[in-house]
Order: sequence, then C-alpha cells, then structure tokens
Amino acid sequence: MPIEVAPPKYVVIVNAVQQRIQDGTYPPGSMLPSETELVREFGASRPVVVRALDLLRQDGWIDSRQGKGRFVLGRPTGADQRQRERRYAVLEDDERVGSTLLAAGVVPAPPRAAVALGLEPGTPVVARRRVIAIDGLGPVELGTAYLRPELAGGTGVGSADVLPEGLLRHVASRKRVRFDHVSERISARLPDAEEAQLLQVGEHDPVLTVLLSVCDRTGRPLLAVDLLLPARRHDLEDVYPLD
Repeated sequence: MPIEVAPPKYVVIVNAVQQRIQDGTYPPGSMLPSETELVREFGASRPVVVRALDLLRQDGWIDSRQGKGRFVLGRPTGADQRQRERRYAVLEDDERVGSTLLAAGVVPAPPRAAVALGLEPGTPVVARRRVIAIDGLGPVELGTAYLRPELAGGTGVGSADVLPEGLLRHVASRKRVRFDHVSERISARLPDAEEAQLLQVGEHDPVLTVLLSVCDRTGRPLLAVDLLLPARRHDLEDVYPLD
C-alpha cells in the first residue's frame, strides 16, 4: 500500500493554485488573489505565501507585474514533471532560499544509501547534506543526497558552493542524464541528539525517515536521498481503491 507524505504548506499553496488554473477557476489573464487573501485562506505566514507565488512564477504558471499584481499565464509545458519532482524540497528547490548547507564532499556510503544506490556499504560516494526551513514553521527537511562519483564529477554537488537550481535539474543539465522515476521507503524513529537540534524537535519527538532512489528508465539508481521529516510538521495521506 503506497504511503505519501503531505508536503509543507508552501507546496500545498502551489498545488492548490495550479489546480485552480487547470480547472478554470483562475483563467489565463486573470489576476490572482492578493497575498493577504492567500494568507487568510491557507492560514500561512506571508513569507510562505510569497515563496509559493515565486515558485509558480519560476515555473511559468503566473507572471508578476510591478505595481499591478500577479496574473495567470496558464499551464506551462512540462508542469506535471516539475510538480512530481517538487514533492521533496531537497530534490527540486533552489538552494538560495530557505536552505542551509551543512556538508559536502566524498564519504563512504552508509548502509541505507548503499542499498538505495545498489552499492556495497563503504563505497566512496559524493554526499550533500542540508536542512530546509520555512519561515513561521521551522525546519521541515534534513536531507543528504548521495551520488556515484562518476555522476557527481563535473557538477557542484561535492562543493560548498550554493546550487542556483534544484539538485535534479543541476545534475541532469551537466551530465546529460534523464531521471525517470523515484522509489521510496518510509519509516519512523526517534532522532539522535544532532538531528533533534538541527530539526528543532525534542529527542523524544518522532521523525519520519524517507529513503529515495532516483532511477533512470532502466531502473538503475543514479542518486539516493536520505531524508528526515519532523512528524509534527507533516501529515501522512494514503489513497487506495477498496476493490
């Protein structure tokens, strides 16, 4: 039975606006509700709403006009793929906003990452660890991405420089690879002392662990991501047929 992790509130806003554009509630050329109206509707802080609107603008759903507001452009080409990729911020979101890089470089693959990549534990891989926070909510993801060295070469994944684009887009554009699908394993546990501090939770507050294997069309894992999500800042949602 598939289990899904409900996204942070800014992603909820992005998804809601996209749905309204697609079903004609917000037709092309119309003006979006103001930031104040969206803050009130979604019960979110203004920075969260602004971030959601900026993501919609970056992906070509809306346009922002100085002094006039934000207007609907319509559903852009490739939107479904971007929406799937943005399920976890560590994969897709620009590192310049709401992200703190904790470490980057070559490390021995820990057992979980090795399993996700189909490697032997201890095999050298390139890792990138960062924590993602949302204003008014706090840290929502602590994630470490692991790449095979041959895939990381020629990219900025192993450097301390901030990536100006999402991780998947960065790697794909530099290595000419195509990411096809993601498999995930979700469980729960208690955080250790360092994880609790980074996520701003208590050591007895449960966290969700999500292990992602990002694969090409043949099913070969190219990239692994080990995520920790504070359970109290996420919901679990499962939809399945009864027959």
